[in-house]
Amino acid sequence: MTASTAAQAAYVVAALLFILSLAGLSRHETSRSGVAYGIGGMAIALVATIGLASRSIAATGIGLIALAMVIGAGIGLWRARRVEMTGMPELIAILHSFVGLAAVLVGWDGYLDVEAKGAGQHEIASDLLRIHHAEVFIGVFIGAVTFTGSVIAFLKLSARIRSSPLMLPGRNAINLGGLAAFVALTVAFVVSPHLWLLVAVTAVALALGLHLVASIGGGDMPVVVSMLNSYSGWAAAASGFLLDNNLLIVTGALVGSSGAYLSYIMCTAMNRSFLSVIAGGFGIETGPADTTEYGEHREINAEDTAKLLRDADSVVITPGYGMAVAQAQYPVADLTRKLRERGVEVRFGIHPVAGRLPGHMNVLLAEAKVPYDIVLEMDEINDDLAATTVVLVIGANDTVNPAAIDDPGSPIAGMPVLRVWEAESVIVFKRSMNPGYAGVQNPLFFRDNSQMLFGDAKERVEDILRAL
Repeated sequence: MTASTAAQAAYVVAALLFILSLAGLSRHETSRSGVAYGIGGMAIALVATIGLASRSIAATGIGLIALAMVIGAGIGLWRARRVEMTGMPELIAILHSFVGLAAVLVGWDGYLDVEAKGAGQHEIASDLLRIHHAEVFIGVFIGAVTFTGSVIAFLKLSARIRSSPLMLPGRNAINLGGLAAFVALTVAFVVSPHLWLLVAVTAVALALGLHLVASIGGGDMPVVVSMLNSYSGWAAAASGFLLDNNLLIVTGALVGSSGAYLSYIMCTAMNRSFLSVIAGGFGIETGPADTTEYGEHREINAEDTAKLLRDADSVVITPGYGMAVAQAQYPVADLTRKLRERGVEVRFGIHPVAGRLPGHMNVLLAEAKVPYDIVLEMDEINDDLAATTVVLVIGANDTVNPAAIDDPGSPIAGMPVLRVWEAESVIVFKRSMNPGYAGVQNPLFFRDNSQMLFGDAKERVEDILRAL
C-alpha cells in the first residue's frame, strides 16, 4: 500500500469518526463518547496528513510543523483548563476566527502558487484554471468574513464592546453592497486574475464581516455564534479544495451544514427568519424606551422561598445566563437533590436559546450532576407549567417574557417562550430590575403571582438551602 493510499484510507476512518462524534454530541448520555470520537478522528487525520506531507517536505519543514503543533496544543490545554463555562461562548467565537484566518492564508497561498506565476507555470490543466480562480476567491471571501465577524462576536460576548447593534444609516444596503461587490470581483478574477482583485475582495470581506456582526443585536448572539460556526466550516471546506484534501472538504461540510441547521433551529425557536437576524433584530432601539407602567414588583427573601418550596408538590427551574455568571449550578443541583428527597417533583425547563451558546444550560447542569431525565426542553415542559406549584426563574429574562405572546408591538413578539407565569407562584432570581440581554422589559416581574429574589443567584440559592 502506497503512502497516498494509506493516507486516504485513514481519512475515511477519520471522517467516519467525525460523523459518529456529531451523532454522540446530539444527546447528553452519549456526549462523552462523541467527544472521544472527535479527538480520535482528529488524531488520525493529523498523523495521516503529516505522514503524507513528509514525502515532499524536508526534515526542517516537518520539524516546524511539529513545533507549531506543540505550541498550539500547549495553548489549547492552557485555555481549556482556565476557561469558565461562562466564557465558553466567546472562546468558541475566537476559535472560529482562527479557522477563518487560516482559510484566508490558504487562499492567498493558492494564488501565489498558481495565479501569480502566470500561464504555463503550473501543473493545473488550462480548462480547470478558472475553477481554481473561483476556489481561491470564494475561500478568501468566506474566511475573511468569518475572521472579522468572529472577532466582533468575541468582543461583544466578552463585554469588551457594547452588545447593542451598530446602527449605521443604510446598514442593510451596506451588507447587500458588499455581497454585490464580491460577485462582481469574483467574475473579474475568474476572467483575468490579478493581485489587486484579491486585495480588494479581502478588504471587502473583512469590512463586511465586521459590519455584519456589529450591526446584530445582543439578543441574537446565540444565533450569530452558530452562524459563524457554519461559516468556519464552509471556509475549511474551501481550503480543502485548494489543498486537494478530501478530509478537510468532508469535515468542513459537516461543520458548515450542522452549524447552518443549528442556526435554523434557533431561529425557529425565536420565531425569526435567518435574514431577520442578519438584518439586526433584538436590541435595536427603534424608538423611545419602554415607559409602560406595569405596577409595583413584590420582593421575597430566601426563608420565605424555602417555605414555598417545602410545601410545593412540583417545582420547575428555568435557568438562564445569570445562573452561569453566578456559577449557581452546583447549589441549584444540591437544592434539586434536597427537594427530591422530600418528595417534591423537580424538573428543569430549558429554552433553546437560553444563555449565549446553544446547549449552554444543559452543559452547566450536566457538569453539576443534575440527572438528564429531569432536564426538559421548552416544548416538553410548557404544557405542564399551569399545574406547577412553584417556578424558579434563575437568571433568565427574555426566554420567560410574556410580552412575546401578549404584546404584538414588542421587539420579541411571536418568540416562543416558557410560560412560567401560568404556575401558581413564580420566584425570579435577579440582581436588579434591569431588562435582559435583548434590552426588553419583562412584565413577568410585576405579575401578581411573581416575586423577586434579589442578589447573587449562587448566594441566594445557598441561603435557601440553609433555610431548608
